[in-house]
Amino acid sequence: MHPLRRHLLLTLAASALPSNRAFARPATAPEPLLANVFGAHIDPTAYLVSEKYDGVRGLWDGQTLRFRSGRTVPAPRWFTERLPHQPLDGELWLGRRRFDEVSGLVRAQTAGDAAWRELRYMVFELPGAEGTFAERAERLAALAQSTGWSQLVAAPQSPIADREALQRRLAQTVAQGGEGLMLHLASAPSISGRSDGLVKLKPHRDAEATVVAHHPGRGKYEGLLGALEVRTPEGRRFLVGTGLSDAQRRVPPAIGSVVTYRYRDLTNTGLPRFASFMRLHEAH
Repeated sequence: MHPLRRHLLLTLAASALPSNRAFARPATAPEPLLANVFGAHIDPTAYLVSEKYDGVRGLWDGQTLRFRSGRTVPAPRWFTERLPHQPLDGELWLGRRRFDEVSGLVRAQTAGDAAWRELRYMVFELPGAEGTFAERAERLAALAQSTGWSQLVAAPQSPIADREALQRRLAQTVAQGGEGLMLHLASAPSISGRSDGLVKLKPHRDAEATVVAHHPGRGKYEGLLGALEVRTPEGRRFLVGTGLSDAQRRVPPAIGSVVTYRYRDLTNTGLPRFASFMRLHEAH
């Protein structure tokens, strides 16, 4: 039997994991603001719109830069020393369609300065600050500008006239290589957790799930990974067999890791329809 095929078969027996294992956060890590999906009940005219940056979430508490998971980002000292003492929330970003590059960069323990000097911290919130989001966005823009540092950028926020204008903005952003749009409720106070205070709009839906098993491939994928069996935070299990590269089929995302998948909509039983692998979440 092919060694990888044997490995894949053996992992089927090791798939029973606690449902919250991969989504656990350090007890001291504050929960960040998380986005709901834009829906028919959302009035876009009550929101300020910005691009959805395809980067890695970076939470700055005034002293330490952390991933969404609460782990410390191994950023160069010169980078964090340029950040203000004010807590910030944003995306560590290299540019459109460069997620893999920024993901590798911010996880590397010995990243070179040259790569970090290309990165931008696209900030969109002042966690814990007073006032409405619209007021905080103005203060954030002034704060970023006052640093005189091109790597700290306040994400441009703008109102939208109606749903038609929102869809035109989405189409334009995607055509230029963007991932989608984020809508912040203009009147919202500073909040954490998931709510309609922040919603995302993309040409497709995506979500995260934990890998619980590897299913061996057949035919042209003989000896390789055929599909990932994943479990959502709600406990639903299903297979993701498309969207994987040959390299990922040779060395699959590990059991217990978190992956991001895209899908069209949900079935009557609540499972994602046409689920396709996007990337390894890496539990940042």
